[in-house]
Amino acid sequence: MVEGLVFRGRGENMKVQEVGSLSIVLPSPPIPPRASRLACITAAILAFLIGVAVGVTLPLVLSKSSLTTPLNFALPQQQLQTSTSSSYTRRHENAIDIQNKEGVVINSIDGDSWQKLRAPLHTWSPTVINGANDSLSQGLGDMPPEHDAPDVKEAPSLLVQGIYWGDVVENSLPKGFLDIEVDSWRKFTRRQAVVRLEEGCGRMQNRLITFENGTQSCCRYRQNYDQIQGEIFSFYLSRLLGLTNVPPSALGIIRAGNWQWSNVGNQLALAQWAEERPVVMTRYVNNLTSAFIPSSLRSTRRRLHPYQVEEIDPRDIRTLTELAQWSDLIIFDYLTGNLDRVVNNLYNMQWNPTMMEAPAHNLAHHKESGLLVFLDNESGLLHGYRLLDKYESFHASLLQALCVFRQPTADRVKQLVSSGDVGDRLRKMFRRNEPDLQDFLPPIPDKSIKILNERLRSVHKQITKCEEMYKNS
Repeated sequence: MVEGLVFRGRGENMKVQEVGSLSIVLPSPPIPPRASRLACITAAILAFLIGVAVGVTLPLVLSKSSLTTPLNFALPQQQLQTSTSSSYTRRHENAIDIQNKEGVVINSIDGDSWQKLRAPLHTWSPTVINGANDSLSQGLGDMPPEHDAPDVKEAPSLLVQGIYWGDVVENSLPKGFLDIEVDSWRKFTRRQAVVRLEEGCGRMQNRLITFENGTQSCCRYRQNYDQIQGEIFSFYLSRLLGLTNVPPSALGIIRAGNWQWSNVGNQLALAQWAEERPVVMTRYVNNLTSAFIPSSLRSTRRRLHPYQVEEIDPRDIRTLTELAQWSDLIIFDYLTGNLDRVVNNLYNMQWNPTMMEAPAHNLAHHKESGLLVFLDNESGLLHGYRLLDKYESFHASLLQALCVFRQPTADRVKQLVSSGDVGDRLRKMFRRNEPDLQDFLPPIPDKSIKILNERLRSVHKQITKCEEMYKNS
């Protein structure tokens, strides 16, 4: 209630009259309904337009302000390199290069406030500075990663000069049978007596022999000489090529009355081994499993080229080192004309289409070291050469499928092609290693040397062809 007010008039025309010092104006007569609705619509439209104007102009003003603010932050380029000489493009003149634990060179921010940058491992998204400029860190931290980009830290090169296995593979290869082991085995077989002779080691006339200290050997006996020559001279060739995959082998002579064989005279008779016959004693290797042909070499369109290597995970060192050994095996078997390994699988595909899926014949895998062991090379250099008309297409298809090589093997091939003296070297090795057996086993024949030189030139030609094909890769 307001005191001192006097109301005069009546009805809708009632007004307030001032009494004393206070006056209140009462409502005028009401607006007509149609005018009231028009006013409401006008006010709503006006409010909408004002809202739109504010919503459009406010972000523009704010973004312009943030763009004019300098950012004290170096963003990485879209390529990182693993060498210490590479770095990000500098965004500030006084930026400092630092290297993280992965070996990737990156830039810090300038001045005394620098902090290490952590290179992203699986994304090209910008790097966040830890603990610097919180608002900037929060903004970049919310950016979605790009999952399709490659790793920032590049893997070491698997290939060098286009077609040669790189250091990451070469340095991971199993050592195989070293020269000192070969020499020790040869001396051992001259000084140890045989105490047991039993069936084993493949062919019917082969025997597993045990020496007096328990060491075992696969001993190869044949009625004719060419397979004994093939076994021992293939072994010598593997050493000339620098291949350490063929187990140490040495020659022996069967003499039942000799001190070395006197303990097994009856067993020699049961084996029907004749007197004064040369045998090859190869060191027995434990823990061998089946070896399979690589998938890239199984089909009729077989290839082992740089493109196939690039598809392999660089971290899969075991697969890479096995393929490197396969590149040596293909060269070795082509040079010797070996029928009893991969060519055996290829030839038998006409009867069994799944032969290439089966374990490779006369090839084993050493479980602990990953070494591929090249067994049973008796068909090389002589027997296999006589059958080249029948099997050469298989040998050639494997060589032509190969365009990745080990540099040391390729260098040995080139050296032997250049010197042309592979026959002399093999014969010298035979005389040096087996001086007492020169009258019991003929040296490698001239015809085999001629064919071997031709095949060395074919391998060299394939290497040169691949060098030209991939020299710019």
